[in-house]
Amino acid sequence: MPGQHHFEHLPLILREQGRAKLKGGGKASPQTIANRNARQAHSTALSTAAQSLKTNWGIIKAQSAAQGVPIIPQGIPILLKIDPQLDLDVLREKFEFEIVAEQEEGYVIVAAEDIELTPFVQMVNEFAVEIHGSARIAEVHRLFDDPADRLRRILSDRLLEIWPTITDAQIFIVDVGIACSGTKEIPKRPAKGKRMTDADWAKREAEWSQARADAYSSWDSIKQERETEIEGFATHYGAEIIHLVDGAPFDAAVLPDSFTVRVRITGKGLRDFVLNYPYIFEVVEPEDIALPQNPAVPAPAAARQIAPVAPEADAPTVCVIDSGIQEAHIFIQPAIDQPTSFCFLPGRPATDVGDFVGPGGHGTRVSGAVLYGETVPPNGTPKLPCWVQNARVLDEQNKMPEDLFPPEVLRAAVTRFHGSPRQTRIFNHSINANGYCRTRYMSAWAAEIDLLSATYDILIVQSAGNLPTKGPVPYIGVKDHLDAGRPYPRYLDEDSARVANPAQSLQALTVGSITYGAFDENGWRSFGREDGHPSAFSRSGPGIWSVIKPEVVEYGGDDSRTSNDPVDVRNGGIAGACPELIRSTMFPPGPAYDRDAVGTSFAAPKVTRIAARLQAVLPDEPALLYRALIVQSARWPDWAEGLMTQLRLTADLQERQALIDKVSRVIRCLGYGLPDVVRATTNTDHRTTFITSGSVSIKPLEAHIYQVPIPEELRGAGDEYDIRIEVTLSYVAQPRRTRRHLRRYLSTWVDWISSSLGESIASFRVRAIKETPADDSPQPGETLPWVLQDQPHHGLIRGTKRNNGTVQKDWAVVKSNALPRDFCIAVRGHEGWSRDPDSTASYSLAVTFEIMGQEIPIYDALRTAVIELQELQAEAEIEEIETEEEVEIEVDE
Repeated sequence: MPGQHHFEHLPLILREQGRAKLKGGGKASPQTIANRNARQAHSTALSTAAQSLKTNWGIIKAQSAAQGVPIIPQGIPILLKIDPQLDLDVLREKFEFEIVAEQEEGYVIVAAEDIELTPFVQMVNEFAVEIHGSARIAEVHRLFDDPADRLRRILSDRLLEIWPTITDAQIFIVDVGIACSGTKEIPKRPAKGKRMTDADWAKREAEWSQARADAYSSWDSIKQERETEIEGFATHYGAEIIHLVDGAPFDAAVLPDSFTVRVRITGKGLRDFVLNYPYIFEVVEPEDIALPQNPAVPAPAAARQIAPVAPEADAPTVCVIDSGIQEAHIFIQPAIDQPTSFCFLPGRPATDVGDFVGPGGHGTRVSGAVLYGETVPPNGTPKLPCWVQNARVLDEQNKMPEDLFPPEVLRAAVTRFHGSPRQTRIFNHSINANGYCRTRYMSAWAAEIDLLSATYDILIVQSAGNLPTKGPVPYIGVKDHLDAGRPYPRYLDEDSARVANPAQSLQALTVGSITYGAFDENGWRSFGREDGHPSAFSRSGPGIWSVIKPEVVEYGGDDSRTSNDPVDVRNGGIAGACPELIRSTMFPPGPAYDRDAVGTSFAAPKVTRIAARLQAVLPDEPALLYRALIVQSARWPDWAEGLMTQLRLTADLQERQALIDKVSRVIRCLGYGLPDVVRATTNTDHRTTFITSGSVSIKPLEAHIYQVPIPEELRGAGDEYDIRIEVTLSYVAQPRRTRRHLRRYLSTWVDWISSSLGESIASFRVRAIKETPADDSPQPGETLPWVLQDQPHHGLIRGTKRNNGTVQKDWAVVKSNALPRDFCIAVRGHEGWSRDPDSTASYSLAVTFEIMGQEIPIYDALRTAVIELQELQAEAEIEEIETEEEVEIEVDE
């Protein structure tokens, strides 16, 4: 057996790279086809709407000028409905429209500087008489001539409801999203023709490079110009642009195509701004912060004789972005990186970093869960696993002041601590809005997490958010659902139970909560009746764009209820149903630890603890891999795995549908399940995980094929062992917030496909790589029985697919004698919003094989097979180099 080992993760072998073989675009919609067959009628409808729009905006602009509205951009906003398959660049190139926002079902908000819409109207007229080059008009299904139609697509539900009754003097605080992408886009990179000289090619390349640089410069100039316009508008109306620090220069939350600004403004100013400024894509009111309430009276606890030992000097560091920390707490103090502690609350000293939330604190509890996990040790000298940094952003009421804009303060905290001497890479963010996340666009808060994760090598662990016991419509609570006849856990399927902002972030590792089991006490009982049931308060998925959220869960406790009619509900309340947590002893004084609080806030740091352990084990690997391995290690509780087993074995259609409904709720509430630090960090004789190393970059239209050699002793014909195969892809790319579509939100999006059972690597290459030699032909093979698959109706769980998000896991159980000689995965890059050919996404990949019954050991055999494959690859590379050198020598001679 080659060498000694410590059950470390094995390397994934990159076998080949090439141009990905991807499926073509979708078909034209029936409406587009109908428009082509009725050119005159469609042309007349668009022409009439365009004329009406021009008239309406002429009136609006005249009224604005008469009322002294400050100078605003010359252009007008337009709401279009287009064929969803239409490339948005067509709207820029053909009609000189700036894309303000893309929405679902083909709705697009654009801005036109030319109020006469000259290029558009000209092509509409040409379309009617079938002039060459006008066919694209068929894909513009409708132009909306009433400005109110746009309002319905940019205002929040509440603002839209009260819009007609807003008075001039009312004061509003709103977050306004401003597009700034302009009409310039990076042109396609030129292809070198066969007869093109080197000089001509160099000239074409230089021209293209200059055009790309001009596009980036234009975007920056437009952003600065629009910031100036907004400052002027604010000055005219006496509005206040709210800053992170009083008196700081203008600093809105910025993304590549947009920025968001929080402004305090009168009703009149708000109306004029929203109606007249053409580049607005979203206007929403700030959301309140909702964190666990701790109504239970802390129980007396025996003193613990404990003397924690500080972490090693080079131990990982976790930044806790929260309500502050009781840094002198006996259980926590040795791990606090005190010199870096910082208070971001406006008007407070930077040193005001204590946790004054009563009773028992919030950030203190979170920090304790990072350090101790599930159980606080009874005594002794436990070695603390990581350093904790304290970023205070919440006040004594566990609230974030409106003067703090969440995306700004999050960016300030991440950049400050990531740029500190410890170069912090793991952040715990147990802070959520009080209601379910909106799904019109990615919120500025969530998009900031995505942008920070694309900019820095970091992992942000995010709580899913909590349902209150009772709340106002539409943010109703647990009791409200029960009173309305929606029992636990079915009410977790409701939109009102969806994960809370910013948990919908694609890059955040979102954590929900599960219960400890059934508890009954003094007429109260917990909701969960079995270990691992979803907590009554834990918000569920899917998130925006049907992305699986939360990805993982941890123990965060449970609410309790009576059997009365109507029912009474309380947050926590039964000690056995609550997690054991370190608690602040300051306001009011109390025990140093207790079981008196519940919430996803306290589930998240237990996952953060696993991330810190991964950084300790794999310090040089990217945070993307930590996220991949945490998700890879996650498993459903036994009761949920039992449902999946029943589903695999049941043939009756009615029973299968009932099981599918139950299993679908499992993935909505639990995601991929409960992670395990042992599975994430090491292997056993019966479980082997393969990983990529370092940050791997992939371009659009590119494919990377990885190979896992399967030794003969594992796939022997006479054996039928159950083998569980798990694959997790974790990737990141640049977000663009004005896009209401997963594929266009990211600059490059990525997915994976696998080889089939009985399929050779040569056959898989034909399916995955475009430039495959003609003599290679695909061989039929049986698709693995993946639980999710890449289409919503192909997997065992219908309606959910694995490739919606930026962490994509799937798993299957197969018989060992059905395994191929080589199991292969192709990671594929796809074009997102970026047209820059040098745009890339970064990813990490993990593949695990586990023999479920532990009949035979597999780790050593797989390790040997990998080592032998690496040796063969090294020999082949040497032979290739020698061959190239021989050819060069022959040419020289």
